[in-house]
Amino acid sequence: MLFNNNNPEQQQQQSVAITFADDDPKGDNVRNHEKIKQRRMARLSTDQTTISFDVRSIRSVLMKKMNLVKRRRRQKRAANAVEGPPYHTMDLETVSTLLKTDLEDGLREQEIEARRKDYGFNEMEGDGGISPIRLLLKQFLNVMVLILLIAMVVSFVFKDYVEGAVICAIMILNAVVGFLQEFKAEKTMDSLRQMASPTSQVIRNGQSKTIPTRELLPGDLILLKAGDVIGADCRIVESFNMDVDEALLTGESVPVSKGTERLETADVPLGDRINMSYSSTVLTKGRGKALVTSIGMQTEIGKIALRLLSSDESKTPLQRSLERMALVLLGVAILTIIIVFSVAKFHIEDSHILYAISTAIAVIPEALVAVVTLTQAFGVHSMAKANALVRRLAALEHLGAVSNICSDKTGTLTQSKMVLTRFWRPQEGYYKVDGLGFSVEGEITRESDSTVLTKDKFSNGLHHLVLASALCNMSEIRKAKETGKWHGMGDPTEIALQVFAHKAGMGKPDLTDVNAADGCWRLVIEYPFDSSIKRMSMLVQAPNGDHYAFIKGATERVLETCVGIFDKDKNPLSHMAPEALEACVMPHVEGLARGGLRVLSLAVRKLKTDGPVTWDTFTREQIEQDMAFLGLVGIYDPPRPESRAAVEECHRAGITVHMLTGDHAATAAVIAREVAILPEIHPESMVMVGTQFDSMTDEQIDALPSLPLVIARCSPETKVKMIEALHRRGCVTAMTGDGVNDSPSLKESDIGIAMGQNGSDVAKQAADIVLVDDNFATIVKAIEEGRRVFANIARFVVHMVSGNVAQVVPLTLGLGFLDENGTSVFLMTPIQILFNNVLTSSPPAMSLGLEPVHPEQMLEPPRMEGLFSYSNIADLVFYGFMMGIICLLNFIVVVYGYGDGHLGRNCNKEYSDDCEVVFRARGAVFTTLTVMILLHGFTCRNLQNPVWTWSGMMKRKQNWYLIYSFAACFVLCLVVLYVPVLNTVVFKHKGITWEWGMVVLSCLIYMAFTEVWKLLKRRHLRKKLARS
Repeated sequence: MLFNNNNPEQQQQQSVAITFADDDPKGDNVRNHEKIKQRRMARLSTDQTTISFDVRSIRSVLMKKMNLVKRRRRQKRAANAVEGPPYHTMDLETVSTLLKTDLEDGLREQEIEARRKDYGFNEMEGDGGISPIRLLLKQFLNVMVLILLIAMVVSFVFKDYVEGAVICAIMILNAVVGFLQEFKAEKTMDSLRQMASPTSQVIRNGQSKTIPTRELLPGDLILLKAGDVIGADCRIVESFNMDVDEALLTGESVPVSKGTERLETADVPLGDRINMSYSSTVLTKGRGKALVTSIGMQTEIGKIALRLLSSDESKTPLQRSLERMALVLLGVAILTIIIVFSVAKFHIEDSHILYAISTAIAVIPEALVAVVTLTQAFGVHSMAKANALVRRLAALEHLGAVSNICSDKTGTLTQSKMVLTRFWRPQEGYYKVDGLGFSVEGEITRESDSTVLTKDKFSNGLHHLVLASALCNMSEIRKAKETGKWHGMGDPTEIALQVFAHKAGMGKPDLTDVNAADGCWRLVIEYPFDSSIKRMSMLVQAPNGDHYAFIKGATERVLETCVGIFDKDKNPLSHMAPEALEACVMPHVEGLARGGLRVLSLAVRKLKTDGPVTWDTFTREQIEQDMAFLGLVGIYDPPRPESRAAVEECHRAGITVHMLTGDHAATAAVIAREVAILPEIHPESMVMVGTQFDSMTDEQIDALPSLPLVIARCSPETKVKMIEALHRRGCVTAMTGDGVNDSPSLKESDIGIAMGQNGSDVAKQAADIVLVDDNFATIVKAIEEGRRVFANIARFVVHMVSGNVAQVVPLTLGLGFLDENGTSVFLMTPIQILFNNVLTSSPPAMSLGLEPVHPEQMLEPPRMEGLFSYSNIADLVFYGFMMGIICLLNFIVVVYGYGDGHLGRNCNKEYSDDCEVVFRARGAVFTTLTVMILLHGFTCRNLQNPVWTWSGMMKRKQNWYLIYSFAACFVLCLVVLYVPVLNTVVFKHKGITWEWGMVVLSCLIYMAFTEVWKLLKRRHLRKKLARS
């Protein structure tokens, strides 16, 4: 490929040869530890050369070749954002050419300022946060609150200060709670900003210097050593045993060995790009050099930040349902006002306005917003006691509807602790090892005859295999003095081997104890793990003075050092040809790998030494030869003990669990079977690799009969794509995770669930719920609580709104009751209406919000309908009209049965003897409606099954809050009914006597009608299910 710079101002022209892996089948000429030399860049068609060239033109042609495009963001700060070239497919000279830097001397100081203008600083860019004042104003900008605001203003205008004050208090309470919850959600970008290493060591002008990490630039040559947090995305230039922990980005719990070899294709997951390192990952072992390729928002972690910034903050279905209900109620309120004015033939006087206000107040459930907020707050408190912290109240609503959980594997379903569970010895067969985590408790059992082996029963070969596990090992495990729990320090794989040695009674501390009765083993020379040869070795001295070399590593690299197998008998070595040795071992490697285990090989050699042995007595090559193969060990990240039960509970609740992990497909499939995500026998399509899923179009994914249950080697984009696919199928998704790589999917999902103990700060800030105990089983409790909260919200919404309908019906139909002045007589006064809306209806509604969990709640499938389903709408209309008609009949009986039909004069404003009958009728209507609303709370405990039967009342767990609220509100009703002045002056009604019989009869009629209505609903549901 040739790239020409045809700038006429230049005296010479130049062409640069850019080599890709696809173009050069012979591979990269640059290898580990080789000195990199710049080639002279020559024009191939002529012999002319030039001093400089336009690197941007090269970048443009490269991007065109690789089908890369520029992405212009709407934000001004990212106007120059570019999807970078695939540096992992290029040789080092090509990378340095593109970045216009030097592989030995790094950047020149005189270039820094110019590059700073082009690239800016290496830092995360946020959206500037949110103003607390704006956030507080946002609490008042929804339809329900605006309706309440209008009602409050009208109340104050007409000097109804009590009503206005109550509505004002309700709005303030709702605003304060909402503000405090949402203000916590603005910390995600701050967390991302704090993740980079504070300083980095770079080479500029050929000299090493330390600079703040935010000053790194593309083209900088940085020096890396063990323990460094890498400050930017880099292409590896030199690698000396480099292992990088990329768990935050890939989810892979095992550190990745890094090298300089270029890769063949661009379509490689992040976890497999072994010649790249990424910002905010940690170098756990070794040292090296790397060229900075991307900084700030162009890094992989920066792309995650962009996803977090661009994620939509859409309203939840509950919020939309309440706003739609508010609009409907606003329309009904306006309609009732028009009806009132039309009855007056639009000759509007103060009395007409007062009556219109009364009907409008009756329509609006003033306390609904507060009850919804408080019920959710109670749910948050209950979930906190169950170790689930809710960061956003709206999450409770979605929890009850979750149909699919997309779970990360490492640290979520598993313990994120490598454990040796199985091993194989030549001539002896397979052994299994019990125990989980870092605990040194566990038995070693021979699988062929189920014999439990102890140290004194080990064969000679098994004894040396345990020695290799303990001594060819740089990790430590220690027991905490305070808690008594074991913890490991070092590489997770080596920790697993050390735990195994402890279980066998031959831990490294015991073997190297200088006070041991049988003498101690002494470590002489360590040859650390080298990613180029994928093995490490250790020279040790036995208590008797003999010297042994132990080796461990990848099977193919260990076998090439072996000349036979270590016998189980006294004869330590049985020679075998390389082909025979490979034929003997490799089938067992595949057998362990099919079980989802990471396989390592161990070998040993007894050295013949003359005289003392020091660090320079042998070379590594002399040590790592003529080895006797000891066996294979299988290591895996075990699932949490409670994960399987939790997944099975999800299945019973109609919830599908998916595993999205950065691990390999074989391991992921095994873990998925162990925790019951996958059945023992399943089609291959249920397990998919991330690159395969990413390559599918949305149409191809939607055409799948079912989405895969396991996606391995997936990137953050894969997880988001999976959630989007689930959303297209109408699923409500929950995403669990703990790393930075999970943050976009946590925010994209309906419910983001982060781990509290091992989760990154970014994941916690992006999530809706944080699990304090990192326990997948806590999710089941959270979903159960979410179902309970939403069902309770549906119950009290039906309760409150049907109570409003029960008030609107008699007020509207009662417009025909005219006094001597031709003015409509109030069946209920505004204060009576407000009393029932706030004081009578709210306590039972709040009690319904605390309704205990139904025993069969987690045996039902996730709900498919929202808050205002057809069933709920039918309930509130039927109950409201029924109670309203009963109240209207009560008024008619008192006025026309007890009285003579005389409605007096000005009875809406004050009491007089002429208004005796009207005030008694109001007292009867008020009492009947109040008692029915209190009883209605019990009816709404179960909107489908009987309540007013013996079994319905006695067999189900009692809601004592509802019972207490009934008693308190009934006493309050008696107070306002019989206390002088309060009854006739404030409430404009009188105490009742014989009317109590009518109240009781009305309540019995109400209970009978409710049970008949529920019976009809159950029959309709059975017919519907039969048809389906």
